[in-house]
Amino acid sequence: MINGKAATLCWSETKPLPIDALTEAAMRLPEPFAVIDDHDRIVFANLAFRAAYCVNEGARMTDIETHRVSAETEFRMSGLSFGRRLVTREIKAGEDLRERVDALTGLPNRLVLREALERMLADPQACNESALLLLDLDRFKFVNDTLGHPIGDKLLCRVVDRIRKVLRDGDLLVRLGGDEFAILHASQKQPESARAIAQRIVDLVGRSYLIDDHLVTIGTSIGIATTLFGGSDADRLIKSADLALYGAKEAGRGQFRFFEQEMDDRAQARRTLEQDMRRALALRQFSLHYQPQADIADKTILGFEALLRWKHPTLGMISPAAFIPVAEETGLIVQIGEWVLRAACHEAARWPEDITIAVNLSPVQIAHHGLIDVVTSALANAGISPGRLELEITETVLLQDTNSTLDTLHRLRALGVRIAMDDFGTGYSSLSYLRAFPFDKVKIDQSFIREMSTDKEAAAIVRAVIGLGISLGISMTAEGVETEEQLQGLRNEGCTELQGFLISRPIPSADVAEFLSRN
Repeated sequence: MINGKAATLCWSETKPLPIDALTEAAMRLPEPFAVIDDHDRIVFANLAFRAAYCVNEGARMTDIETHRVSAETEFRMSGLSFGRRLVTREIKAGEDLRERVDALTGLPNRLVLREALERMLADPQACNESALLLLDLDRFKFVNDTLGHPIGDKLLCRVVDRIRKVLRDGDLLVRLGGDEFAILHASQKQPESARAIAQRIVDLVGRSYLIDDHLVTIGTSIGIATTLFGGSDADRLIKSADLALYGAKEAGRGQFRFFEQEMDDRAQARRTLEQDMRRALALRQFSLHYQPQADIADKTILGFEALLRWKHPTLGMISPAAFIPVAEETGLIVQIGEWVLRAACHEAARWPEDITIAVNLSPVQIAHHGLIDVVTSALANAGISPGRLELEITETVLLQDTNSTLDTLHRLRALGVRIAMDDFGTGYSSLSYLRAFPFDKVKIDQSFIREMSTDKEAAAIVRAVIGLGISLGISMTAEGVETEEQLQGLRNEGCTELQGFLISRPIPSADVAEFLSRN
């Protein structure tokens, strides 16, 4: 039965599969069935049947139950043999099948994948000929957020249709959940065959889709693992493919990567670093250094930027460039950032009231719902006025969720806190961001300052940015100023503030009072 109407599947030696339209409809039927030939070989099995039995086309079946639908074709639904091993399982109506099939796409689920991996790993020949591919769709969340979940669901089904066109008989396609899929691919030519399959999927999935008059473009990243390099048990193989997938995304998405041992080594090092960070936060191993910010006219100290430092008990000083990205990925930056904010405000309470304190915020902190309360609490506990606190964000923050981010920034500014854009000029849409939010300060990235005396383009950018700041009434701070020549050039252009080694390197909190007395 198809859509409530009787249908006849025709089969012959010259045409072992049903016609395309009927095949497509039969593939998505909720009832499991398979078509076999006179030699008990499966020539067609729909998704529900594969989910129930983990069957590969070409396997042989045992005639336990037969349903005749035409003179030429038999449907058999209860048992099958893989080589010499007989496997039988009754198909239970309702729950048993639902537990093994994805309701949206009709694909087998992760339970089926697990069983297939265990069978494959028990067969030495199958191990040598198999590869596990993990797929994750790129930019799918954006489609769901902008066009809605009904469009997203239709897109997933279209993606499945495209992937199936690439696969070979015997391949198992599974939906793991959300926009994640897995393929168990068998071929005597590994890893070349897995590489070819992955490349075709990347190319095909990346082509545009027309769904309900919406033109949608996404992509996919793929991680590949084989038993030769990825591991000899199911958990290890899945983990290896997942690490390879992470590598593909890290490399820029829309591509595939094979698992390499270095990936596991980096993952272990990252895991150790994460554990050490949690310990450092609990044992108060983090500290703050403060880099002065000065008036460009006479070098009068206006404030300090708080910079996070970590002295590991065995590894010594660890660069923020090494641990901050891990803190952001794991969410630890929320706790670390709160400690930085409270410690910096507490330290600033000891300084003269006209000296400001600047603290960096990561995109993860901006997105966290508790940020406003943390800022309010830090100011109240330290007893400093909101106007002395300057929160610095990078353009990356505004790439996340513009509406939500702008709402958070406006609420912070309503507290009386100053908002600065850090590393200006290194992002994608700098000028549009200045129109979107009334920043109190813009900090020109040090890469432009460093090259302004030798690179005409860098000098032109600095000149244009400073001129823009003057026209908008925004304070402009030049980062990374190291020479008097740079200082004089910035003065001539009308820059208002500077920060860099020309004034001072970052100094420990214990030395701030002495520094202020000297300057």
